[in-house]
Formats: sequence, structure tokens, C-alpha cells
Amino acid sequence: MNAGPRILVVAKAPVPGQAKTRLAPAVGAEAAADLAAAALLDTLDAAIEAAQRIGREPAVVALTGDLADAARSLAIRAALRYCRVIGQRGASFDARLAAAHVAAAGSDGGPVLQIGMDTPQVDAGLLQRCAAQLSTADAVLGPAEDGGWWLLAVRRAAMAEALRGVVMSSPRTGALSRSALQARGCTVIGAPRLRDVDTIADAQAVAALAPHTRFAAAFALAQLTAAVAS
Repeated sequence: MNAGPRILVVAKAPVPGQAKTRLAPAVGAEAAADLAAAALLDTLDAAIEAAQRIGREPAVVALTGDLADAARSLAIRAALRYCRVIGQRGASFDARLAAAHVAAAGSDGGPVLQIGMDTPQVDAGLLQRCAAQLSTADAVLGPAEDGGWWLLAVRRAAMAEALRGVVMSSPRTGALSRSALQARGCTVIGAPRLRDVDTIADAQAVAALAPHTRFAAAFALAQLTAAVAS
């Protein structure tokens, strides 16, 4: 039986003033960073469990930024003890994503399933189902409601090199990524469409969808704090 993909989380230390800056005007920089930290911890839970289920421990985290200044630093460090942590390499986000896939796969260059830290509603079961889709395609791309994507799984890590040159954080990122993979001869199938968290409306919708997550609790506290302050 072939091993499943490495589970890869691409993450940024949730430092106040640098994390979730589109949320900060509504809840403040500290609360925005706390929401980012909660989302990261929820994501790490899902990634660690998914890696265990598919027999490809540990999950890999490609991390940038200084955790010393991050919200929930101790909790994040504790979760990372169950992961292999690597640095992000590359001058642009597309280059860092491609490099992270190769680094996560290691010497065998095998399959990788990568997510970010903006979809705290994701659970291990969903990641496991997406991983299984690699049995019928070269790549699995999970579209986001804003036109980007929340998941990319590839049968060979080098296939993620297709991301180099793709414009990220654009309403066309998902379509461009799919086209770039197909241009390299990859068959691409879709995963469920999810909403990632960028704005206050996103945060409200995702918290309602996943009420038992750390993210939902953090959002409720941020809303309460903002209401009291006003």
C-alpha cells in the first residue's frame, strides 16, 4: 500500500500588527493576532491528526516570523513539538510555497498535501478525504470563496513548482494555479470549496460554521471586548 502524502502547513507567526491586518480595524491588532493564533492551533490539530491517520507522521510546518513576539506563543510551541518545523525559503510567496512542498517531501520527493492557517474549520477527516483523492489525480486543489485556494495536494512534490510565477492573493489565484498545473501535464480535481478568514465577515461566518474551535471562542471574546470598548 502506498504511503499517503506528507501533511504540510504553511504558516506565519501571529504577531500583533502583522497578522490578520484586515481584521485589525474591527477588533484591534492584539485580538486579530489572537484570532490568527487560534486559527493556527486549530489547523495544527487537524494536520497532526491527519498525519497520524494516513501514516505519514510528523506533520510538517513551514514557518516564517518570530514566535517570541506571537500571540499564544507557548501553546503554538507546544503544538509544534509534534511537527517537523522548516523555514520558508524564497523571495516571493509563490516561490516559498513551491520550495516548502519539496522540503516537506524530503529525499523521496513523494506526495504532499498543503494547507495554510486561514481555515480553522478544517478537520482531520476532511484532510484525509482530500489526501485519498490523489489516488485518481496528480493534484487536488481546494478552492476558496474569494477566488484563491485553501489546499493543494500533489502526487509528486516537484509538481508544486507550477506555482512559481502564479500571482497569489488575487481573485484569480485559484484559476491561475489550476491552469499552471494543467500546463505541466497534471490532472487536477477539486476539493470542497471553503471560506478562509481575511475579513470580519469571514471570521463571523467561519466561527458560526465551527463553533467548537479555538477560533470561534477567540472570535466571541474579540466581539465582546470590542463591544465593551465601544
